[in-house]
Amino acid sequence: MKTLIIITHPNMQDSVINKRWTEELKRYPEKFCVHELYREYPDEKIDVEKEQKLVEQYDRIVFQFPFYWFNVPSMLKKWMDEVLTHGWAYGSKSGFKMSGKKIALAISVGVKLEEYSCGGTYKYTMDELTRPYELSFEYVKADYRRFFVFDGLDHDISAERVDESIPMYLDFIENF
Repeated sequence: MKTLIIITHPNMQDSVINKRWTEELKRYPEKFCVHELYREYPDEKIDVEKEQKLVEQYDRIVFQFPFYWFNVPSMLKKWMDEVLTHGWAYGSKSGFKMSGKKIALAISVGVKLEEYSCGGTYKYTMDELTRPYELSFEYVKADYRRFFVFDGLDHDISAERVDESIPMYLDFIENF
């Protein structure tokens, strides 16, 4: 079963991990449909109908992005606001086109994951910081799964470490 990977990185050309993950995903077109929002919509004008039709084709969707200011990049938030509409994604009598779809997040983080903890620098866990997305996908009756996080990029962005992340990331996508 093919998985839709919606990639949202505003500066992909300078990315290390998201760029490398995307290159790897593109090696397997029979397994993954790679959809880069900033490449598709450089003017940030989202074709809502096109996006809804794309999502309808897949039962498994991964949102891949760097964690910015304790949140998703603005284009992904805009995508959610515009694409997950009443009557399509939710509603009292209609919608629910996301119903039953397996949804997961794949997040790259600059700091080490332990910084996101009660005893860490930021006092909140990654579970707490991603809770709005969990709730949003539950609201549209999707089957939200636990996220994948690759952390510590500010501390070690070596090519070896990036390459070591590839099998972990692919395993996550294939088995979430």
